[in-house]
Amino acid sequence: MFEITLITVGKLKEKFYLSAADEYQKRLSGYCNVNLIELPETKLPDNPSPAEIEMGLNKEASLIEAKIPKGAWFCILTPEGTQLSSEELAQKIHNVKLSGKSSACFLIGSSFGISKTVKNKADFKLSMSHMTFPHHLARIMVLEQLYRAEAIQAGSKYHK
Repeated sequence: MFEITLITVGKLKEKFYLSAADEYQKRLSGYCNVNLIELPETKLPDNPSPAEIEMGLNKEASLIEAKIPKGAWFCILTPEGTQLSSEELAQKIHNVKLSGKSSACFLIGSSFGISKTVKNKADFKLSMSHMTFPHHLARIMVLEQLYRAEAIQAGSKYHK
């Protein structure tokens, strides 16, 4: 069975986000194995300098790199990425499966972004929108879109 890993930097605390994430993980698990990995966000001062931000992102990078499954297709969520429709995301994941990959890994970075070294390792850079979303909401949106992509591939009526 295909495996999807979602790595997030930062933890969910609010019950409504936790409930929504659990619901979409449960739904998604009907189509594939799902792993959610939460990593701690590096603590930075209130007004960090660019050097402090880079240091924090590099610290997070080593944690992230250690959790990317070997051989997985690796996709990061970043504002400079490509925007896809739900159907296009479903096709992208379908193509990954056809390529012989047995797993995909998606990354939502910290509030300061993702280090350049991690960005350079990505097979694909995905943008959800030109708008900015809280990272907690982005996690729910990604889980829902992954569920939708699998439902589209399966011919489910979920996607209308």
